[in-house]
Formats: sequence, structure tokens, C-alpha cells
Amino acid sequence: MRRYTITGRVQGVGFRYHAAMKARAVGVTGYAHNDPDGSVEVYAEGTVEQLDALHLFLAQGPSFARVDSIRFSEGTIRVRAHRDFSTG
Repeated sequence: MRRYTITGRVQGVGFRYHAAMKARAVGVTGYAHNDPDGSVEVYAEGTVEQLDALHLFLAQGPSFARVDSIRFSEGTIRVRAHRDFSTG
């Protein structure tokens, strides 16, 4: 499990939508949502390989985005809390 905070021009540019598409494509579950401070939070559950693939996307973002920083914390999960990847 990883929880990301992504800052930059990441709201209003399709960042969450594209993050969800990438997450689903690599088999990651969780969510992405906008935070009031202008950042995007992503909670992701998957294997290390799946999370690494998502991380590569999040560090760059879609073409209209500009990622200034990406921070994350890792943890261990025993049971996946999410069955899909959602935005909201």
C-alpha cells in the first residue's frame, strides 16, 4: 500500500482520471482525490511491481499536468480495502 501526495498543476487537468486509468491498467486498487490545498492524494493497493508502475505515471502525470513534487508513504495491508480504483 502506498499513499501519495502530488503537488503542482494537478487539479483541473485530468490527473485523477488518467491516474485511475493507469491504476486499473496495472491492477492497482484504491482512489485519487483532490485536496483543498491544490494537491492530489492517491491511495494505492497492489504488488510492488504494480505500485512501481503507477508511481512512474504519477511522477510525470498526463500531458496537461505539471508535477512539482511527489511524496509517498508505504505500509502493509493484510486485506485489500478497495475492489476498484475510484476518483472523487
